[in-house]
Amino acid sequence: MYGSIAAIGAGLAVLGAGIGIGQIGGKAVEGIARNPEASGKITTAMLIAAALIEGVALFGVVIGLLGGAK
Repeated sequence: MYGSIAAIGAGLAVLGAGIGIGQIGGKAVEGIARNPEASGKITTAMLIAAALIEGVALFGVVIGLLGGAK
């Protein structure tokens, strides 16, 4: 029983990360299209934000799986 709940929690963490990174990428492309001179700053900020989201998603997956291991 706990294994399925852990899998759902881990899946939701990954789903949320995918949505977040997709939105960051889309908005970054829009920003670069509107202001190509700022592409370096936009890309740097986008990569940092994506890395932070990935870290939080990994943390959520680990906590979800550890919580279901009891």
